[in-house]
This record gives sequence, C-alpha cells and structure tokens, in this order.
Amino acid sequence: MARSDSQQGIRETVAEPALQQARPATNNPEMTVSELSGAIKRALEDGFGYVRLRGEVSGYRGPHSSGHAYFGLKDERAKIDAVIWKGNFQRLRFKPEEGMEVIAQGRITTFPGSSKYQIVIESLEPAGAGALMAVLEERKRKLAAEGLFAEERKRKLPFWPAVVGIVTSPTGAVIRDMLHGFNERFPAHVVVWPVRVQGEGSAAEVAAAIRGFNAIAPGGRIPRPDVLIVARGGGSLEDLWGFNEEIVVRAAAESAIPLISAVGHETDWTLIDLVADARAPTPTKAAEWAVPMFSDLVEETEKLEFRLKIAVRRSVENHRTHLKAAARGLPRPEDLVAMPRQRFDSVEKRLGRALLANTRAHGMRHAKLAARLQPRLLEVRIARAADRLEAMARRSGDGLARLTAHRRTRLERLAGRVTPELVRGRMIRAGERVEALVERSRRALDNGIAARRRVLEGTSGLLRSLSYQSVLGRGFALVRDSAGQAVRSTGQVRAGAVLSVEVADGRFAAQALEGGAPGAETPKPALPIATPAAPRKRDSGGGSQGSLF
Repeated sequence: MARSDSQQGIRETVAEPALQQARPATNNPEMTVSELSGAIKRALEDGFGYVRLRGEVSGYRGPHSSGHAYFGLKDERAKIDAVIWKGNFQRLRFKPEEGMEVIAQGRITTFPGSSKYQIVIESLEPAGAGALMAVLEERKRKLAAEGLFAEERKRKLPFWPAVVGIVTSPTGAVIRDMLHGFNERFPAHVVVWPVRVQGEGSAAEVAAAIRGFNAIAPGGRIPRPDVLIVARGGGSLEDLWGFNEEIVVRAAAESAIPLISAVGHETDWTLIDLVADARAPTPTKAAEWAVPMFSDLVEETEKLEFRLKIAVRRSVENHRTHLKAAARGLPRPEDLVAMPRQRFDSVEKRLGRALLANTRAHGMRHAKLAARLQPRLLEVRIARAADRLEAMARRSGDGLARLTAHRRTRLERLAGRVTPELVRGRMIRAGERVEALVERSRRALDNGIAARRRVLEGTSGLLRSLSYQSVLGRGFALVRDSAGQAVRSTGQVRAGAVLSVEVADGRFAAQALEGGAPGAETPKPALPIATPAAPRKRDSGGGSQGSLF
C-alpha cells in the first residue's frame, strides 16, 4: 500500500492516543462497541482520506444483484477488501476482471458490521499498457470462441447503397473527410448518428447507434441505411478502448446491415475490426469502399453499351442469315394449296351424285313406311285412348262419391258431439271443400280429355301427312296394274297392259302403249299421267331446300 509522509505522520499521531488509552487507568470513561467502531472509522477516514492503490483483482465474480461490486485487491504480502457502488460501477471506463492488475482510486473506510476496513473505489484503470493488452487478448479469445469473428458470418457490401449510415463524432475531422470523399466519388444520402468516440459512456453510445440504425423500419420518415460505417480517427490504445468493449462488438455482430469498421489508422486495430463485415484502414477509405466511383460507372456503362450494340448487331445478322436459309427451304404458296384444291374439286364432283343417291334412298324408305301405315292402327289407338279416358272419368266420379260418403259418415258420427253451430260451420267448410274438389276434378277431367284430344289430333295429322293421298294432292299419281299392285318400275309393265291411275280426286283407266319388260321395245318417255306436275320455284333467299317428293 502506497503511503505519503504526511499520511505516516497522521497515523503516528492517531496511534499515540490509542497507546495512551491502553495504559492502565481507573478514571477513563466506558465506551460502547458502536462508539469505538465509529471512532476507528473517523480516525481512518480523517487520517488517510483519498488514496491511490495498485494491486491485483481477487475474488471478482461480477456485480451483485444490487448492482454493487465486491472483491479484493492484493499484492504478494497483503490484501484489502474493495467495493464499487452501483453508480460508480456503471460509469467505469474499465470493468474489473479476475487477476487483472489495476490502479484504484478511492476512500479508506471501515465496515462496522464485520470489524474490517475496505476501500470504496471511485475510479479504476489497468496498471499499464501490458495489462490492457492482456485484457484485450483475453476478450478476443472469448469472443472468437463464440464464433463472432468467423469469416462465414461476414457479408458482401452492397455495390450501390442508396443510404449510408455513419456512427462517429459530428465535430471531428473524420466526418468532414468522409463527406468530402462521398462528394468526390459518388454523392449519396448520408445519415449521421452522433456519438462520443472516447471517454466514459462512448461504448454504450456506439452500440446504441448501431442498434438504432438497425431498428429503423424501411419506408419510414428516416431512411434505413444500406450500409453502416463506424469511424474514428487514430489514437492510443486507451483512446480506442471503447471500440474493444464487449457491448460494441456484440452490437456489430448482431447488425443486420453490412458494417464497415474505420477506427484508427491502418496500424491500429480493435475488436470491432474483427467482427465487422469489412475493415477500412482509414475513415476516408471507408467512404471510398461504401460507394462506387461515378466516373468508373460511366466508363463501364459505355463499355457495356458498346458490347451490347455489337452483340445485338451480330444476333440480328445471324437471325437474318438463318431466316434466308429457312426461306429457301420453304415451298411456294401455290404448291402448298395445289393438292387441297385438287381434293376439293374431286369432292365437289362427288357431292352432287351423293346428294341424288341420298335422296333416292330416303324416298324409298318413306315409300316402305307409307305402305305399312294404315288408318285402322291409328283408329284403334284413338279408341283405346278414349276408353282409358272414360275409365278414368268413371274412377274419378266413383272416388269422389266414396270420398263424399266417407266424409258424410264422419260428419254424422261427429254430429252428436258438437254443437249445431260448429257442425254447421264445419259442414259449410266441408261443402266448400267438396265443391272445390268437384270443380278441380272436373277441370282435371276436362284438361285430360283436351290433352288426349290434342294427342289424337296430332296423330291424325301425322297420319294424313304420311298417307300417300297427301302426295297425290301435290300432283303425283299412283299407278296400279290389273292385279292392283303398285307399279314401281317400267319392268313391271308390258305393252297393251291395262293400268289403273289414281290421282287426288279419283281414278281412271289407262293402257300402256309400250312396255319396259325384257324383249319389249325401247321405252319412250313416260306418259303425262305418270309425270308429276312441275314444282314451283322457291325463293333461294330463304335458305331452305324445296321438297324432293
């Protein structure tokens, strides 16, 4: 423990009354333990007051839950208890670590509760640059073990950041040099977060600035930076110590925005340099790394434009050559449509013959069907339908009578249990329902008869349309031989045969002058009686085809 000569004299002066008090005396006043402890406390505080000690930190386990720190300072022969109150501990530039040699400044006092003396530390600093380097190396090993300095964590800087965030002092020459570098290379939107870069509290401000930039939401009033620069000018190890603090290193490691460290000169290094995505030798160089050179961009753009024009010209020439080669291999338009045109002409010739054949086939089919249709069949079906209608009418009447009788019986049974008024009302309602049912039955019967009549009329119309008499009405004639068989071809007729010709309003006899049977003479044109009247021409504008029969 370091002592001054004046402090030694004060100690001897204080100790002399104590020796005198230790001598046997019978008239000395009695003292309590608290009074004695208070006297010793005042003697130590008055005798030593403010002292400066050099020693090794011993028994440090971090701050207590109350925020105070308790540990000891020792050298090779002695040890003294030490305490740092919560307020002083938060303001310390260097935090104590186990085994660290430090220089502590504070007041000597006692703790009456345990009869021991201690030093209340107000400021603490490492004992020389060697101690700082030891702390720095130990912290470096600790953070490296956590993987904060791994190269795979580092990200690539954006090529063209729209907004650059700078964490530095707003009054130093660093910010002016960096802004000058931005203006020379490429003007960019710069957002400065002012902090202290040296002294107590500087590390907390730098860490808060890094986290603050990361907390800015995209698209807000303050633009979110695309890249961050933490900058400071050169200085000693003590001056740059704030950038070695663990809080700054962890804030830089947690940053989602790529970060450039520009702390000190090229020979200086701090822990933030190891965790940053890029480490610039000077703040000015960091500004050059953050944004591209405008002239280089213009030159590179012109080169790319020239290369693009050459590539487009070559591509157009290649495509033109390929197009010409492909055009030479394509057939002429006349050759492409020659075969389809020939097929169309062939199909057109066959279409007329196919229509005539189709018409003849349908005519024969209708003639066969007409021979099988007889009015007797339709009359039988009409009679059966009428019988069914009459049966349904009878069943409806019988059902209505049974329902009426059943309702009347129920009314008679209930007549004795109800009042005349109730019976009269129910009878009136029942009568109305009966009348409604009768009316509905009548309407249903009429509707059924009308529907059956419409079906019958439709069937009769179909019969008339399919009957050969309707064909005769259009100017045709039905020719029968002497046996009453219909004549369908000239091969059935011999010369001199008597024929019966039926037209729309009757029949008359005729004799064949020539025959079409084998061995007969060459047939002449048919007689006028077997030739239908020439049909009238229809207007082609209607789009419909005339009847073929």
